[in-house]
Amino acid sequence: MVLRQEILDEINNIKDELINLSKEIHGKPELAFKEYYAVENISTLLEKHGFKVEKGIAGLDTAFKAEFKGKASGPTVAFIAEYDALPEIGHGCGHNLIAAMSTGAAIGLSKVMDRVNGRLLVLGTPGEEGGGGKVIMINKGVFDDVDYCLMLHPSTSNLICRGGLATRGVKVEYYGKSAHSSVPETGINALQAVIQTFNLIDSHRAMFPLKSNVNGIIVEGGKAPNVIPDYASCKFSVRADA
Repeated sequence: MVLRQEILDEINNIKDELINLSKEIHGKPELAFKEYYAVENISTLLEKHGFKVEKGIAGLDTAFKAEFKGKASGPTVAFIAEYDALPEIGHGCGHNLIAAMSTGAAIGLSKVMDRVNGRLLVLGTPGEEGGGGKVIMINKGVFDDVDYCLMLHPSTSNLICRGGLATRGVKVEYYGKSAHSSVPETGINALQAVIQTFNLIDSHRAMFPLKSNVNGIIVEGGKAPNVIPDYASCKFSVRADA
């Protein structure tokens, strides 16, 4: 309990730095794998508090590993930092808060590591919003020597081990035959296939299992309204209870 309170006190001591970090990331939202400003701000703060930071790991420019060693060998605990934003709405999922919370928790714990065995990491995982940064890092062996990972996600209530949904991106493409819109019967309309795909998904929503959803966008639907499109595509985000 003594160490726990010390850690909490240390986090409170740097609360202004953490709030500023969150605001800096929020004020300059960056899309997947382009989070250079966020990484620079996070790594600067971690280095200030004694972490050794390695950028560009796993072949990703905006992935990083920050390390702080304890008094002796022991388990490796990693805090996960996310920091990418969504197109148009910016940090709608609060990844700026995730970055600040993981950074703050790690710094707080680092202040007592001279009395704790083990190794402390902060792993910066880019491309969470549709890029699969963690998957790439796992496949590259970044997590091989990690015993336990921790991450906080913003919410409207306090929950521990709230669970999550598995997600996968799906791209669908249709190929048809172009024609002038004055003689549409001579063509094969690829856009109609995309529209029917959305209609069919919507018609089946009532039969989806609980905690499952499918959301999509039309990526390409033709080049001109007076030309029957010979190519059309759409992308979906499919989420389901794992």
